[in-house]
Amino acid sequence: MDVLVTGGTGRLGQRLTEPLQHAGHAVRQMSRRGTGPGGVRGNLASGFDLPAALAGAEIVVHAASDPRGDPWQTDVAGTRRLVQAVDRDRLRHLVYLSIVGVDRIPYGYYRAKFAAEQVLLASGLPVTLLRVTQFHDFVDLLLDRARRGPVLPVPMGWRVRPVDVGEVAEHVVDVAGRPPAGGVVEYGGPEDLSAAELARTWAATRAPGAHVVATPVPGKLGAALRDGAALPGGGERGRRTYGQHLHG
Repeated sequence: MDVLVTGGTGRLGQRLTEPLQHAGHAVRQMSRRGTGPGGVRGNLASGFDLPAALAGAEIVVHAASDPRGDPWQTDVAGTRRLVQAVDRDRLRHLVYLSIVGVDRIPYGYYRAKFAAEQVLLASGLPVTLLRVTQFHDFVDLLLDRARRGPVLPVPMGWRVRPVDVGEVAEHVVDVAGRPPAGGVVEYGGPEDLSAAELARTWAATRAPGAHVVATPVPGKLGAALRDGAALPGGGERGRRTYGQHLHG
């Protein structure tokens, strides 16, 4: 089938081409510049080139997002533009990459992702909302940024289930080849871990001697993450652990 991947140059998007091609699909990767093999231009924030990028697509893997900029413009309004531009006569499945907990965690970016989900559910398109947990390398980045010399402060009691981005890519291909779910499915890593457990595992490999300090985080955000709002309620799991990721 003809597959278009939005966010084709992102952390997940760039990992999707090979497994999609191995599954027999013709793959185009949409980004603002349209660079690289199979690259096509399309801008969700402005709508420029979207109809041309989406023309003929039978499967759309919607992985584009803008967590550092304006997610309401890119993720929400951009998803509305995508819905308007898609070729409804050709489209057989739209898989939207979302995040576990967007409906339960009071965080601005998550609220935008949840709103984008609602746009797709109301669109009448054949959709699957695939919520995944945090990628291993994103956890690395957060812990590296949190370290203050010999001290590594982390939120007390926060629970997560990080996942390997390569396994997510393989799962996306599997989901795209199935009938649309018409709602939410979830996918996470194999281990339910506290932030402190993750930090100690990371420090042992990446920052020997760092002292992990678990610090209480007040408010609704901290309470939600302590209560397991970032953990999948079901669905399939990856196999690669965070420790295996750290050791290559």
